[in-house]
Amino acid sequence: MRIAIPTADGRLCPHFGHCEAFALVDVNPETNEIVQMVMLPAPDHQPGLLPQWLHHHGATVIIAGGMGQRALDLFAQNGIQVIIGAQSDPPESVARAYLTNSLQTGQNICDH
Repeated sequence: MRIAIPTADGRLCPHFGHCEAFALVDVNPETNEIVQMVMLPAPDHQPGLLPQWLHHHGATVIIAGGMGQRALDLFAQNGIQVIIGAQSDPPESVARAYLTNSLQTGQNICDH
């Protein structure tokens, strides 16, 4: 499993399309433990690019504060599970919370 988390200033970025980088967190599926975390600079923002780009980088889950309906649809088409409404915490904390079923989520903060 590879979890993608959009980041800015070392924390989950509320809107994934405006992030500086993505934390790609690799998880051992047998132990549910984090194996490694790699930071990749985000590509220039272009509508529809990020779901394909993250699929290319092996992401199977994305955790974000919010995203628009078109992005939600594109992630689904690329086989990437979307978790929205996450708080702006450091990416390793977000990933650990997800893995232990303790991730607190709220409303989708994106309205487009």
